[in-house]
Amino acid sequence: MPLTPGLTAEFEQVVTPELTADALGNKGVQVFATPFVINLMELTCNAVMKPELPEGFASVGTVVEMKHLAATPVGMKVRAKATLLETDGKRCLFEVTVWDETEKIAEGRHERFVVPNLEKFLSRAMSKRGG
Repeated sequence: MPLTPGLTAEFEQVVTPELTADALGNKGVQVFATPFVINLMELTCNAVMKPELPEGFASVGTVVEMKHLAATPVGMKVRAKATLLETDGKRCLFEVTVWDETEKIAEGRHERFVVPNLEKFLSRAMSKRGG
């Protein structure tokens, strides 16, 4: 299951009203919201890992360092590219860049950990509810 540095993936989506700062409570700000930029970055990194992981394995995000550099309006396409920089056991570190149709809008690093038994991981998380 060793993941090889240099692996990449890209993910693309269109900015819709549901993905804006306005939708998150910053009324009137009809641009791609930072939390959704982070989500796009995470989805892209997960797309690098998922095909490489055995059945029953998953990955979870643990660290995000990013700069949101430019605003993107509703209706415009955004595209993220993630590159695996390094691995250390279960830890994977990615470089991620996001563009809209005009310019680079975000850049950063994202760390994910391999979860070797998703069922056990979820069971442990659900036990926090007392059952």
